[in-house]
Amino acid sequence: MPILRQELDSLVRVIFLLSQADRSYRSALITDSVNGRPWTKKGAKGRIRDREMVELSKYLFNWARNVYQFGCAFIHLSNFHDYATRDPMESVSKADRATIASYLNYYHSVELGPNVTFSEILPLLPKVFEKISSNLDCYLKVLEEDGDLS
Repeated sequence: MPILRQELDSLVRVIFLLSQADRSYRSALITDSVNGRPWTKKGAKGRIRDREMVELSKYLFNWARNVYQFGCAFIHLSNFHDYATRDPMESVSKADRATIASYLNYYHSVELGPNVTFSEILPLLPKVFEKISSNLDCYLKVLEEDGDLS
């Protein structure tokens, strides 16, 4: 899950970059990233927060926010770390569980019920990773074609 969340984090950042119409600002963000500097808001003080990028990406991918939040629980110390003895899906709201099941059903052609368990999701994670990774590759190619990754 942490690796999946890391890949999604990269996808969210690339989507954010592509949403920037000002190519010089986009280029500055890429330079900042390569040089280990935090991204700052255009023409304003303050960092660009992950939450802002996730909110933007949810307009392109409805599932991005849910996967990102679920993945965060595995990165930050939480009760999700004990998934070998207790199902982390029990800590997710019923509505979010049903949403996660719905996305998995739609994007990965499975038939999960609204009360999906972590053990049902676990075998699907490689496919989820591949889907996120292929989307990331596609968007990186757009940045490359735009000359931003030269």
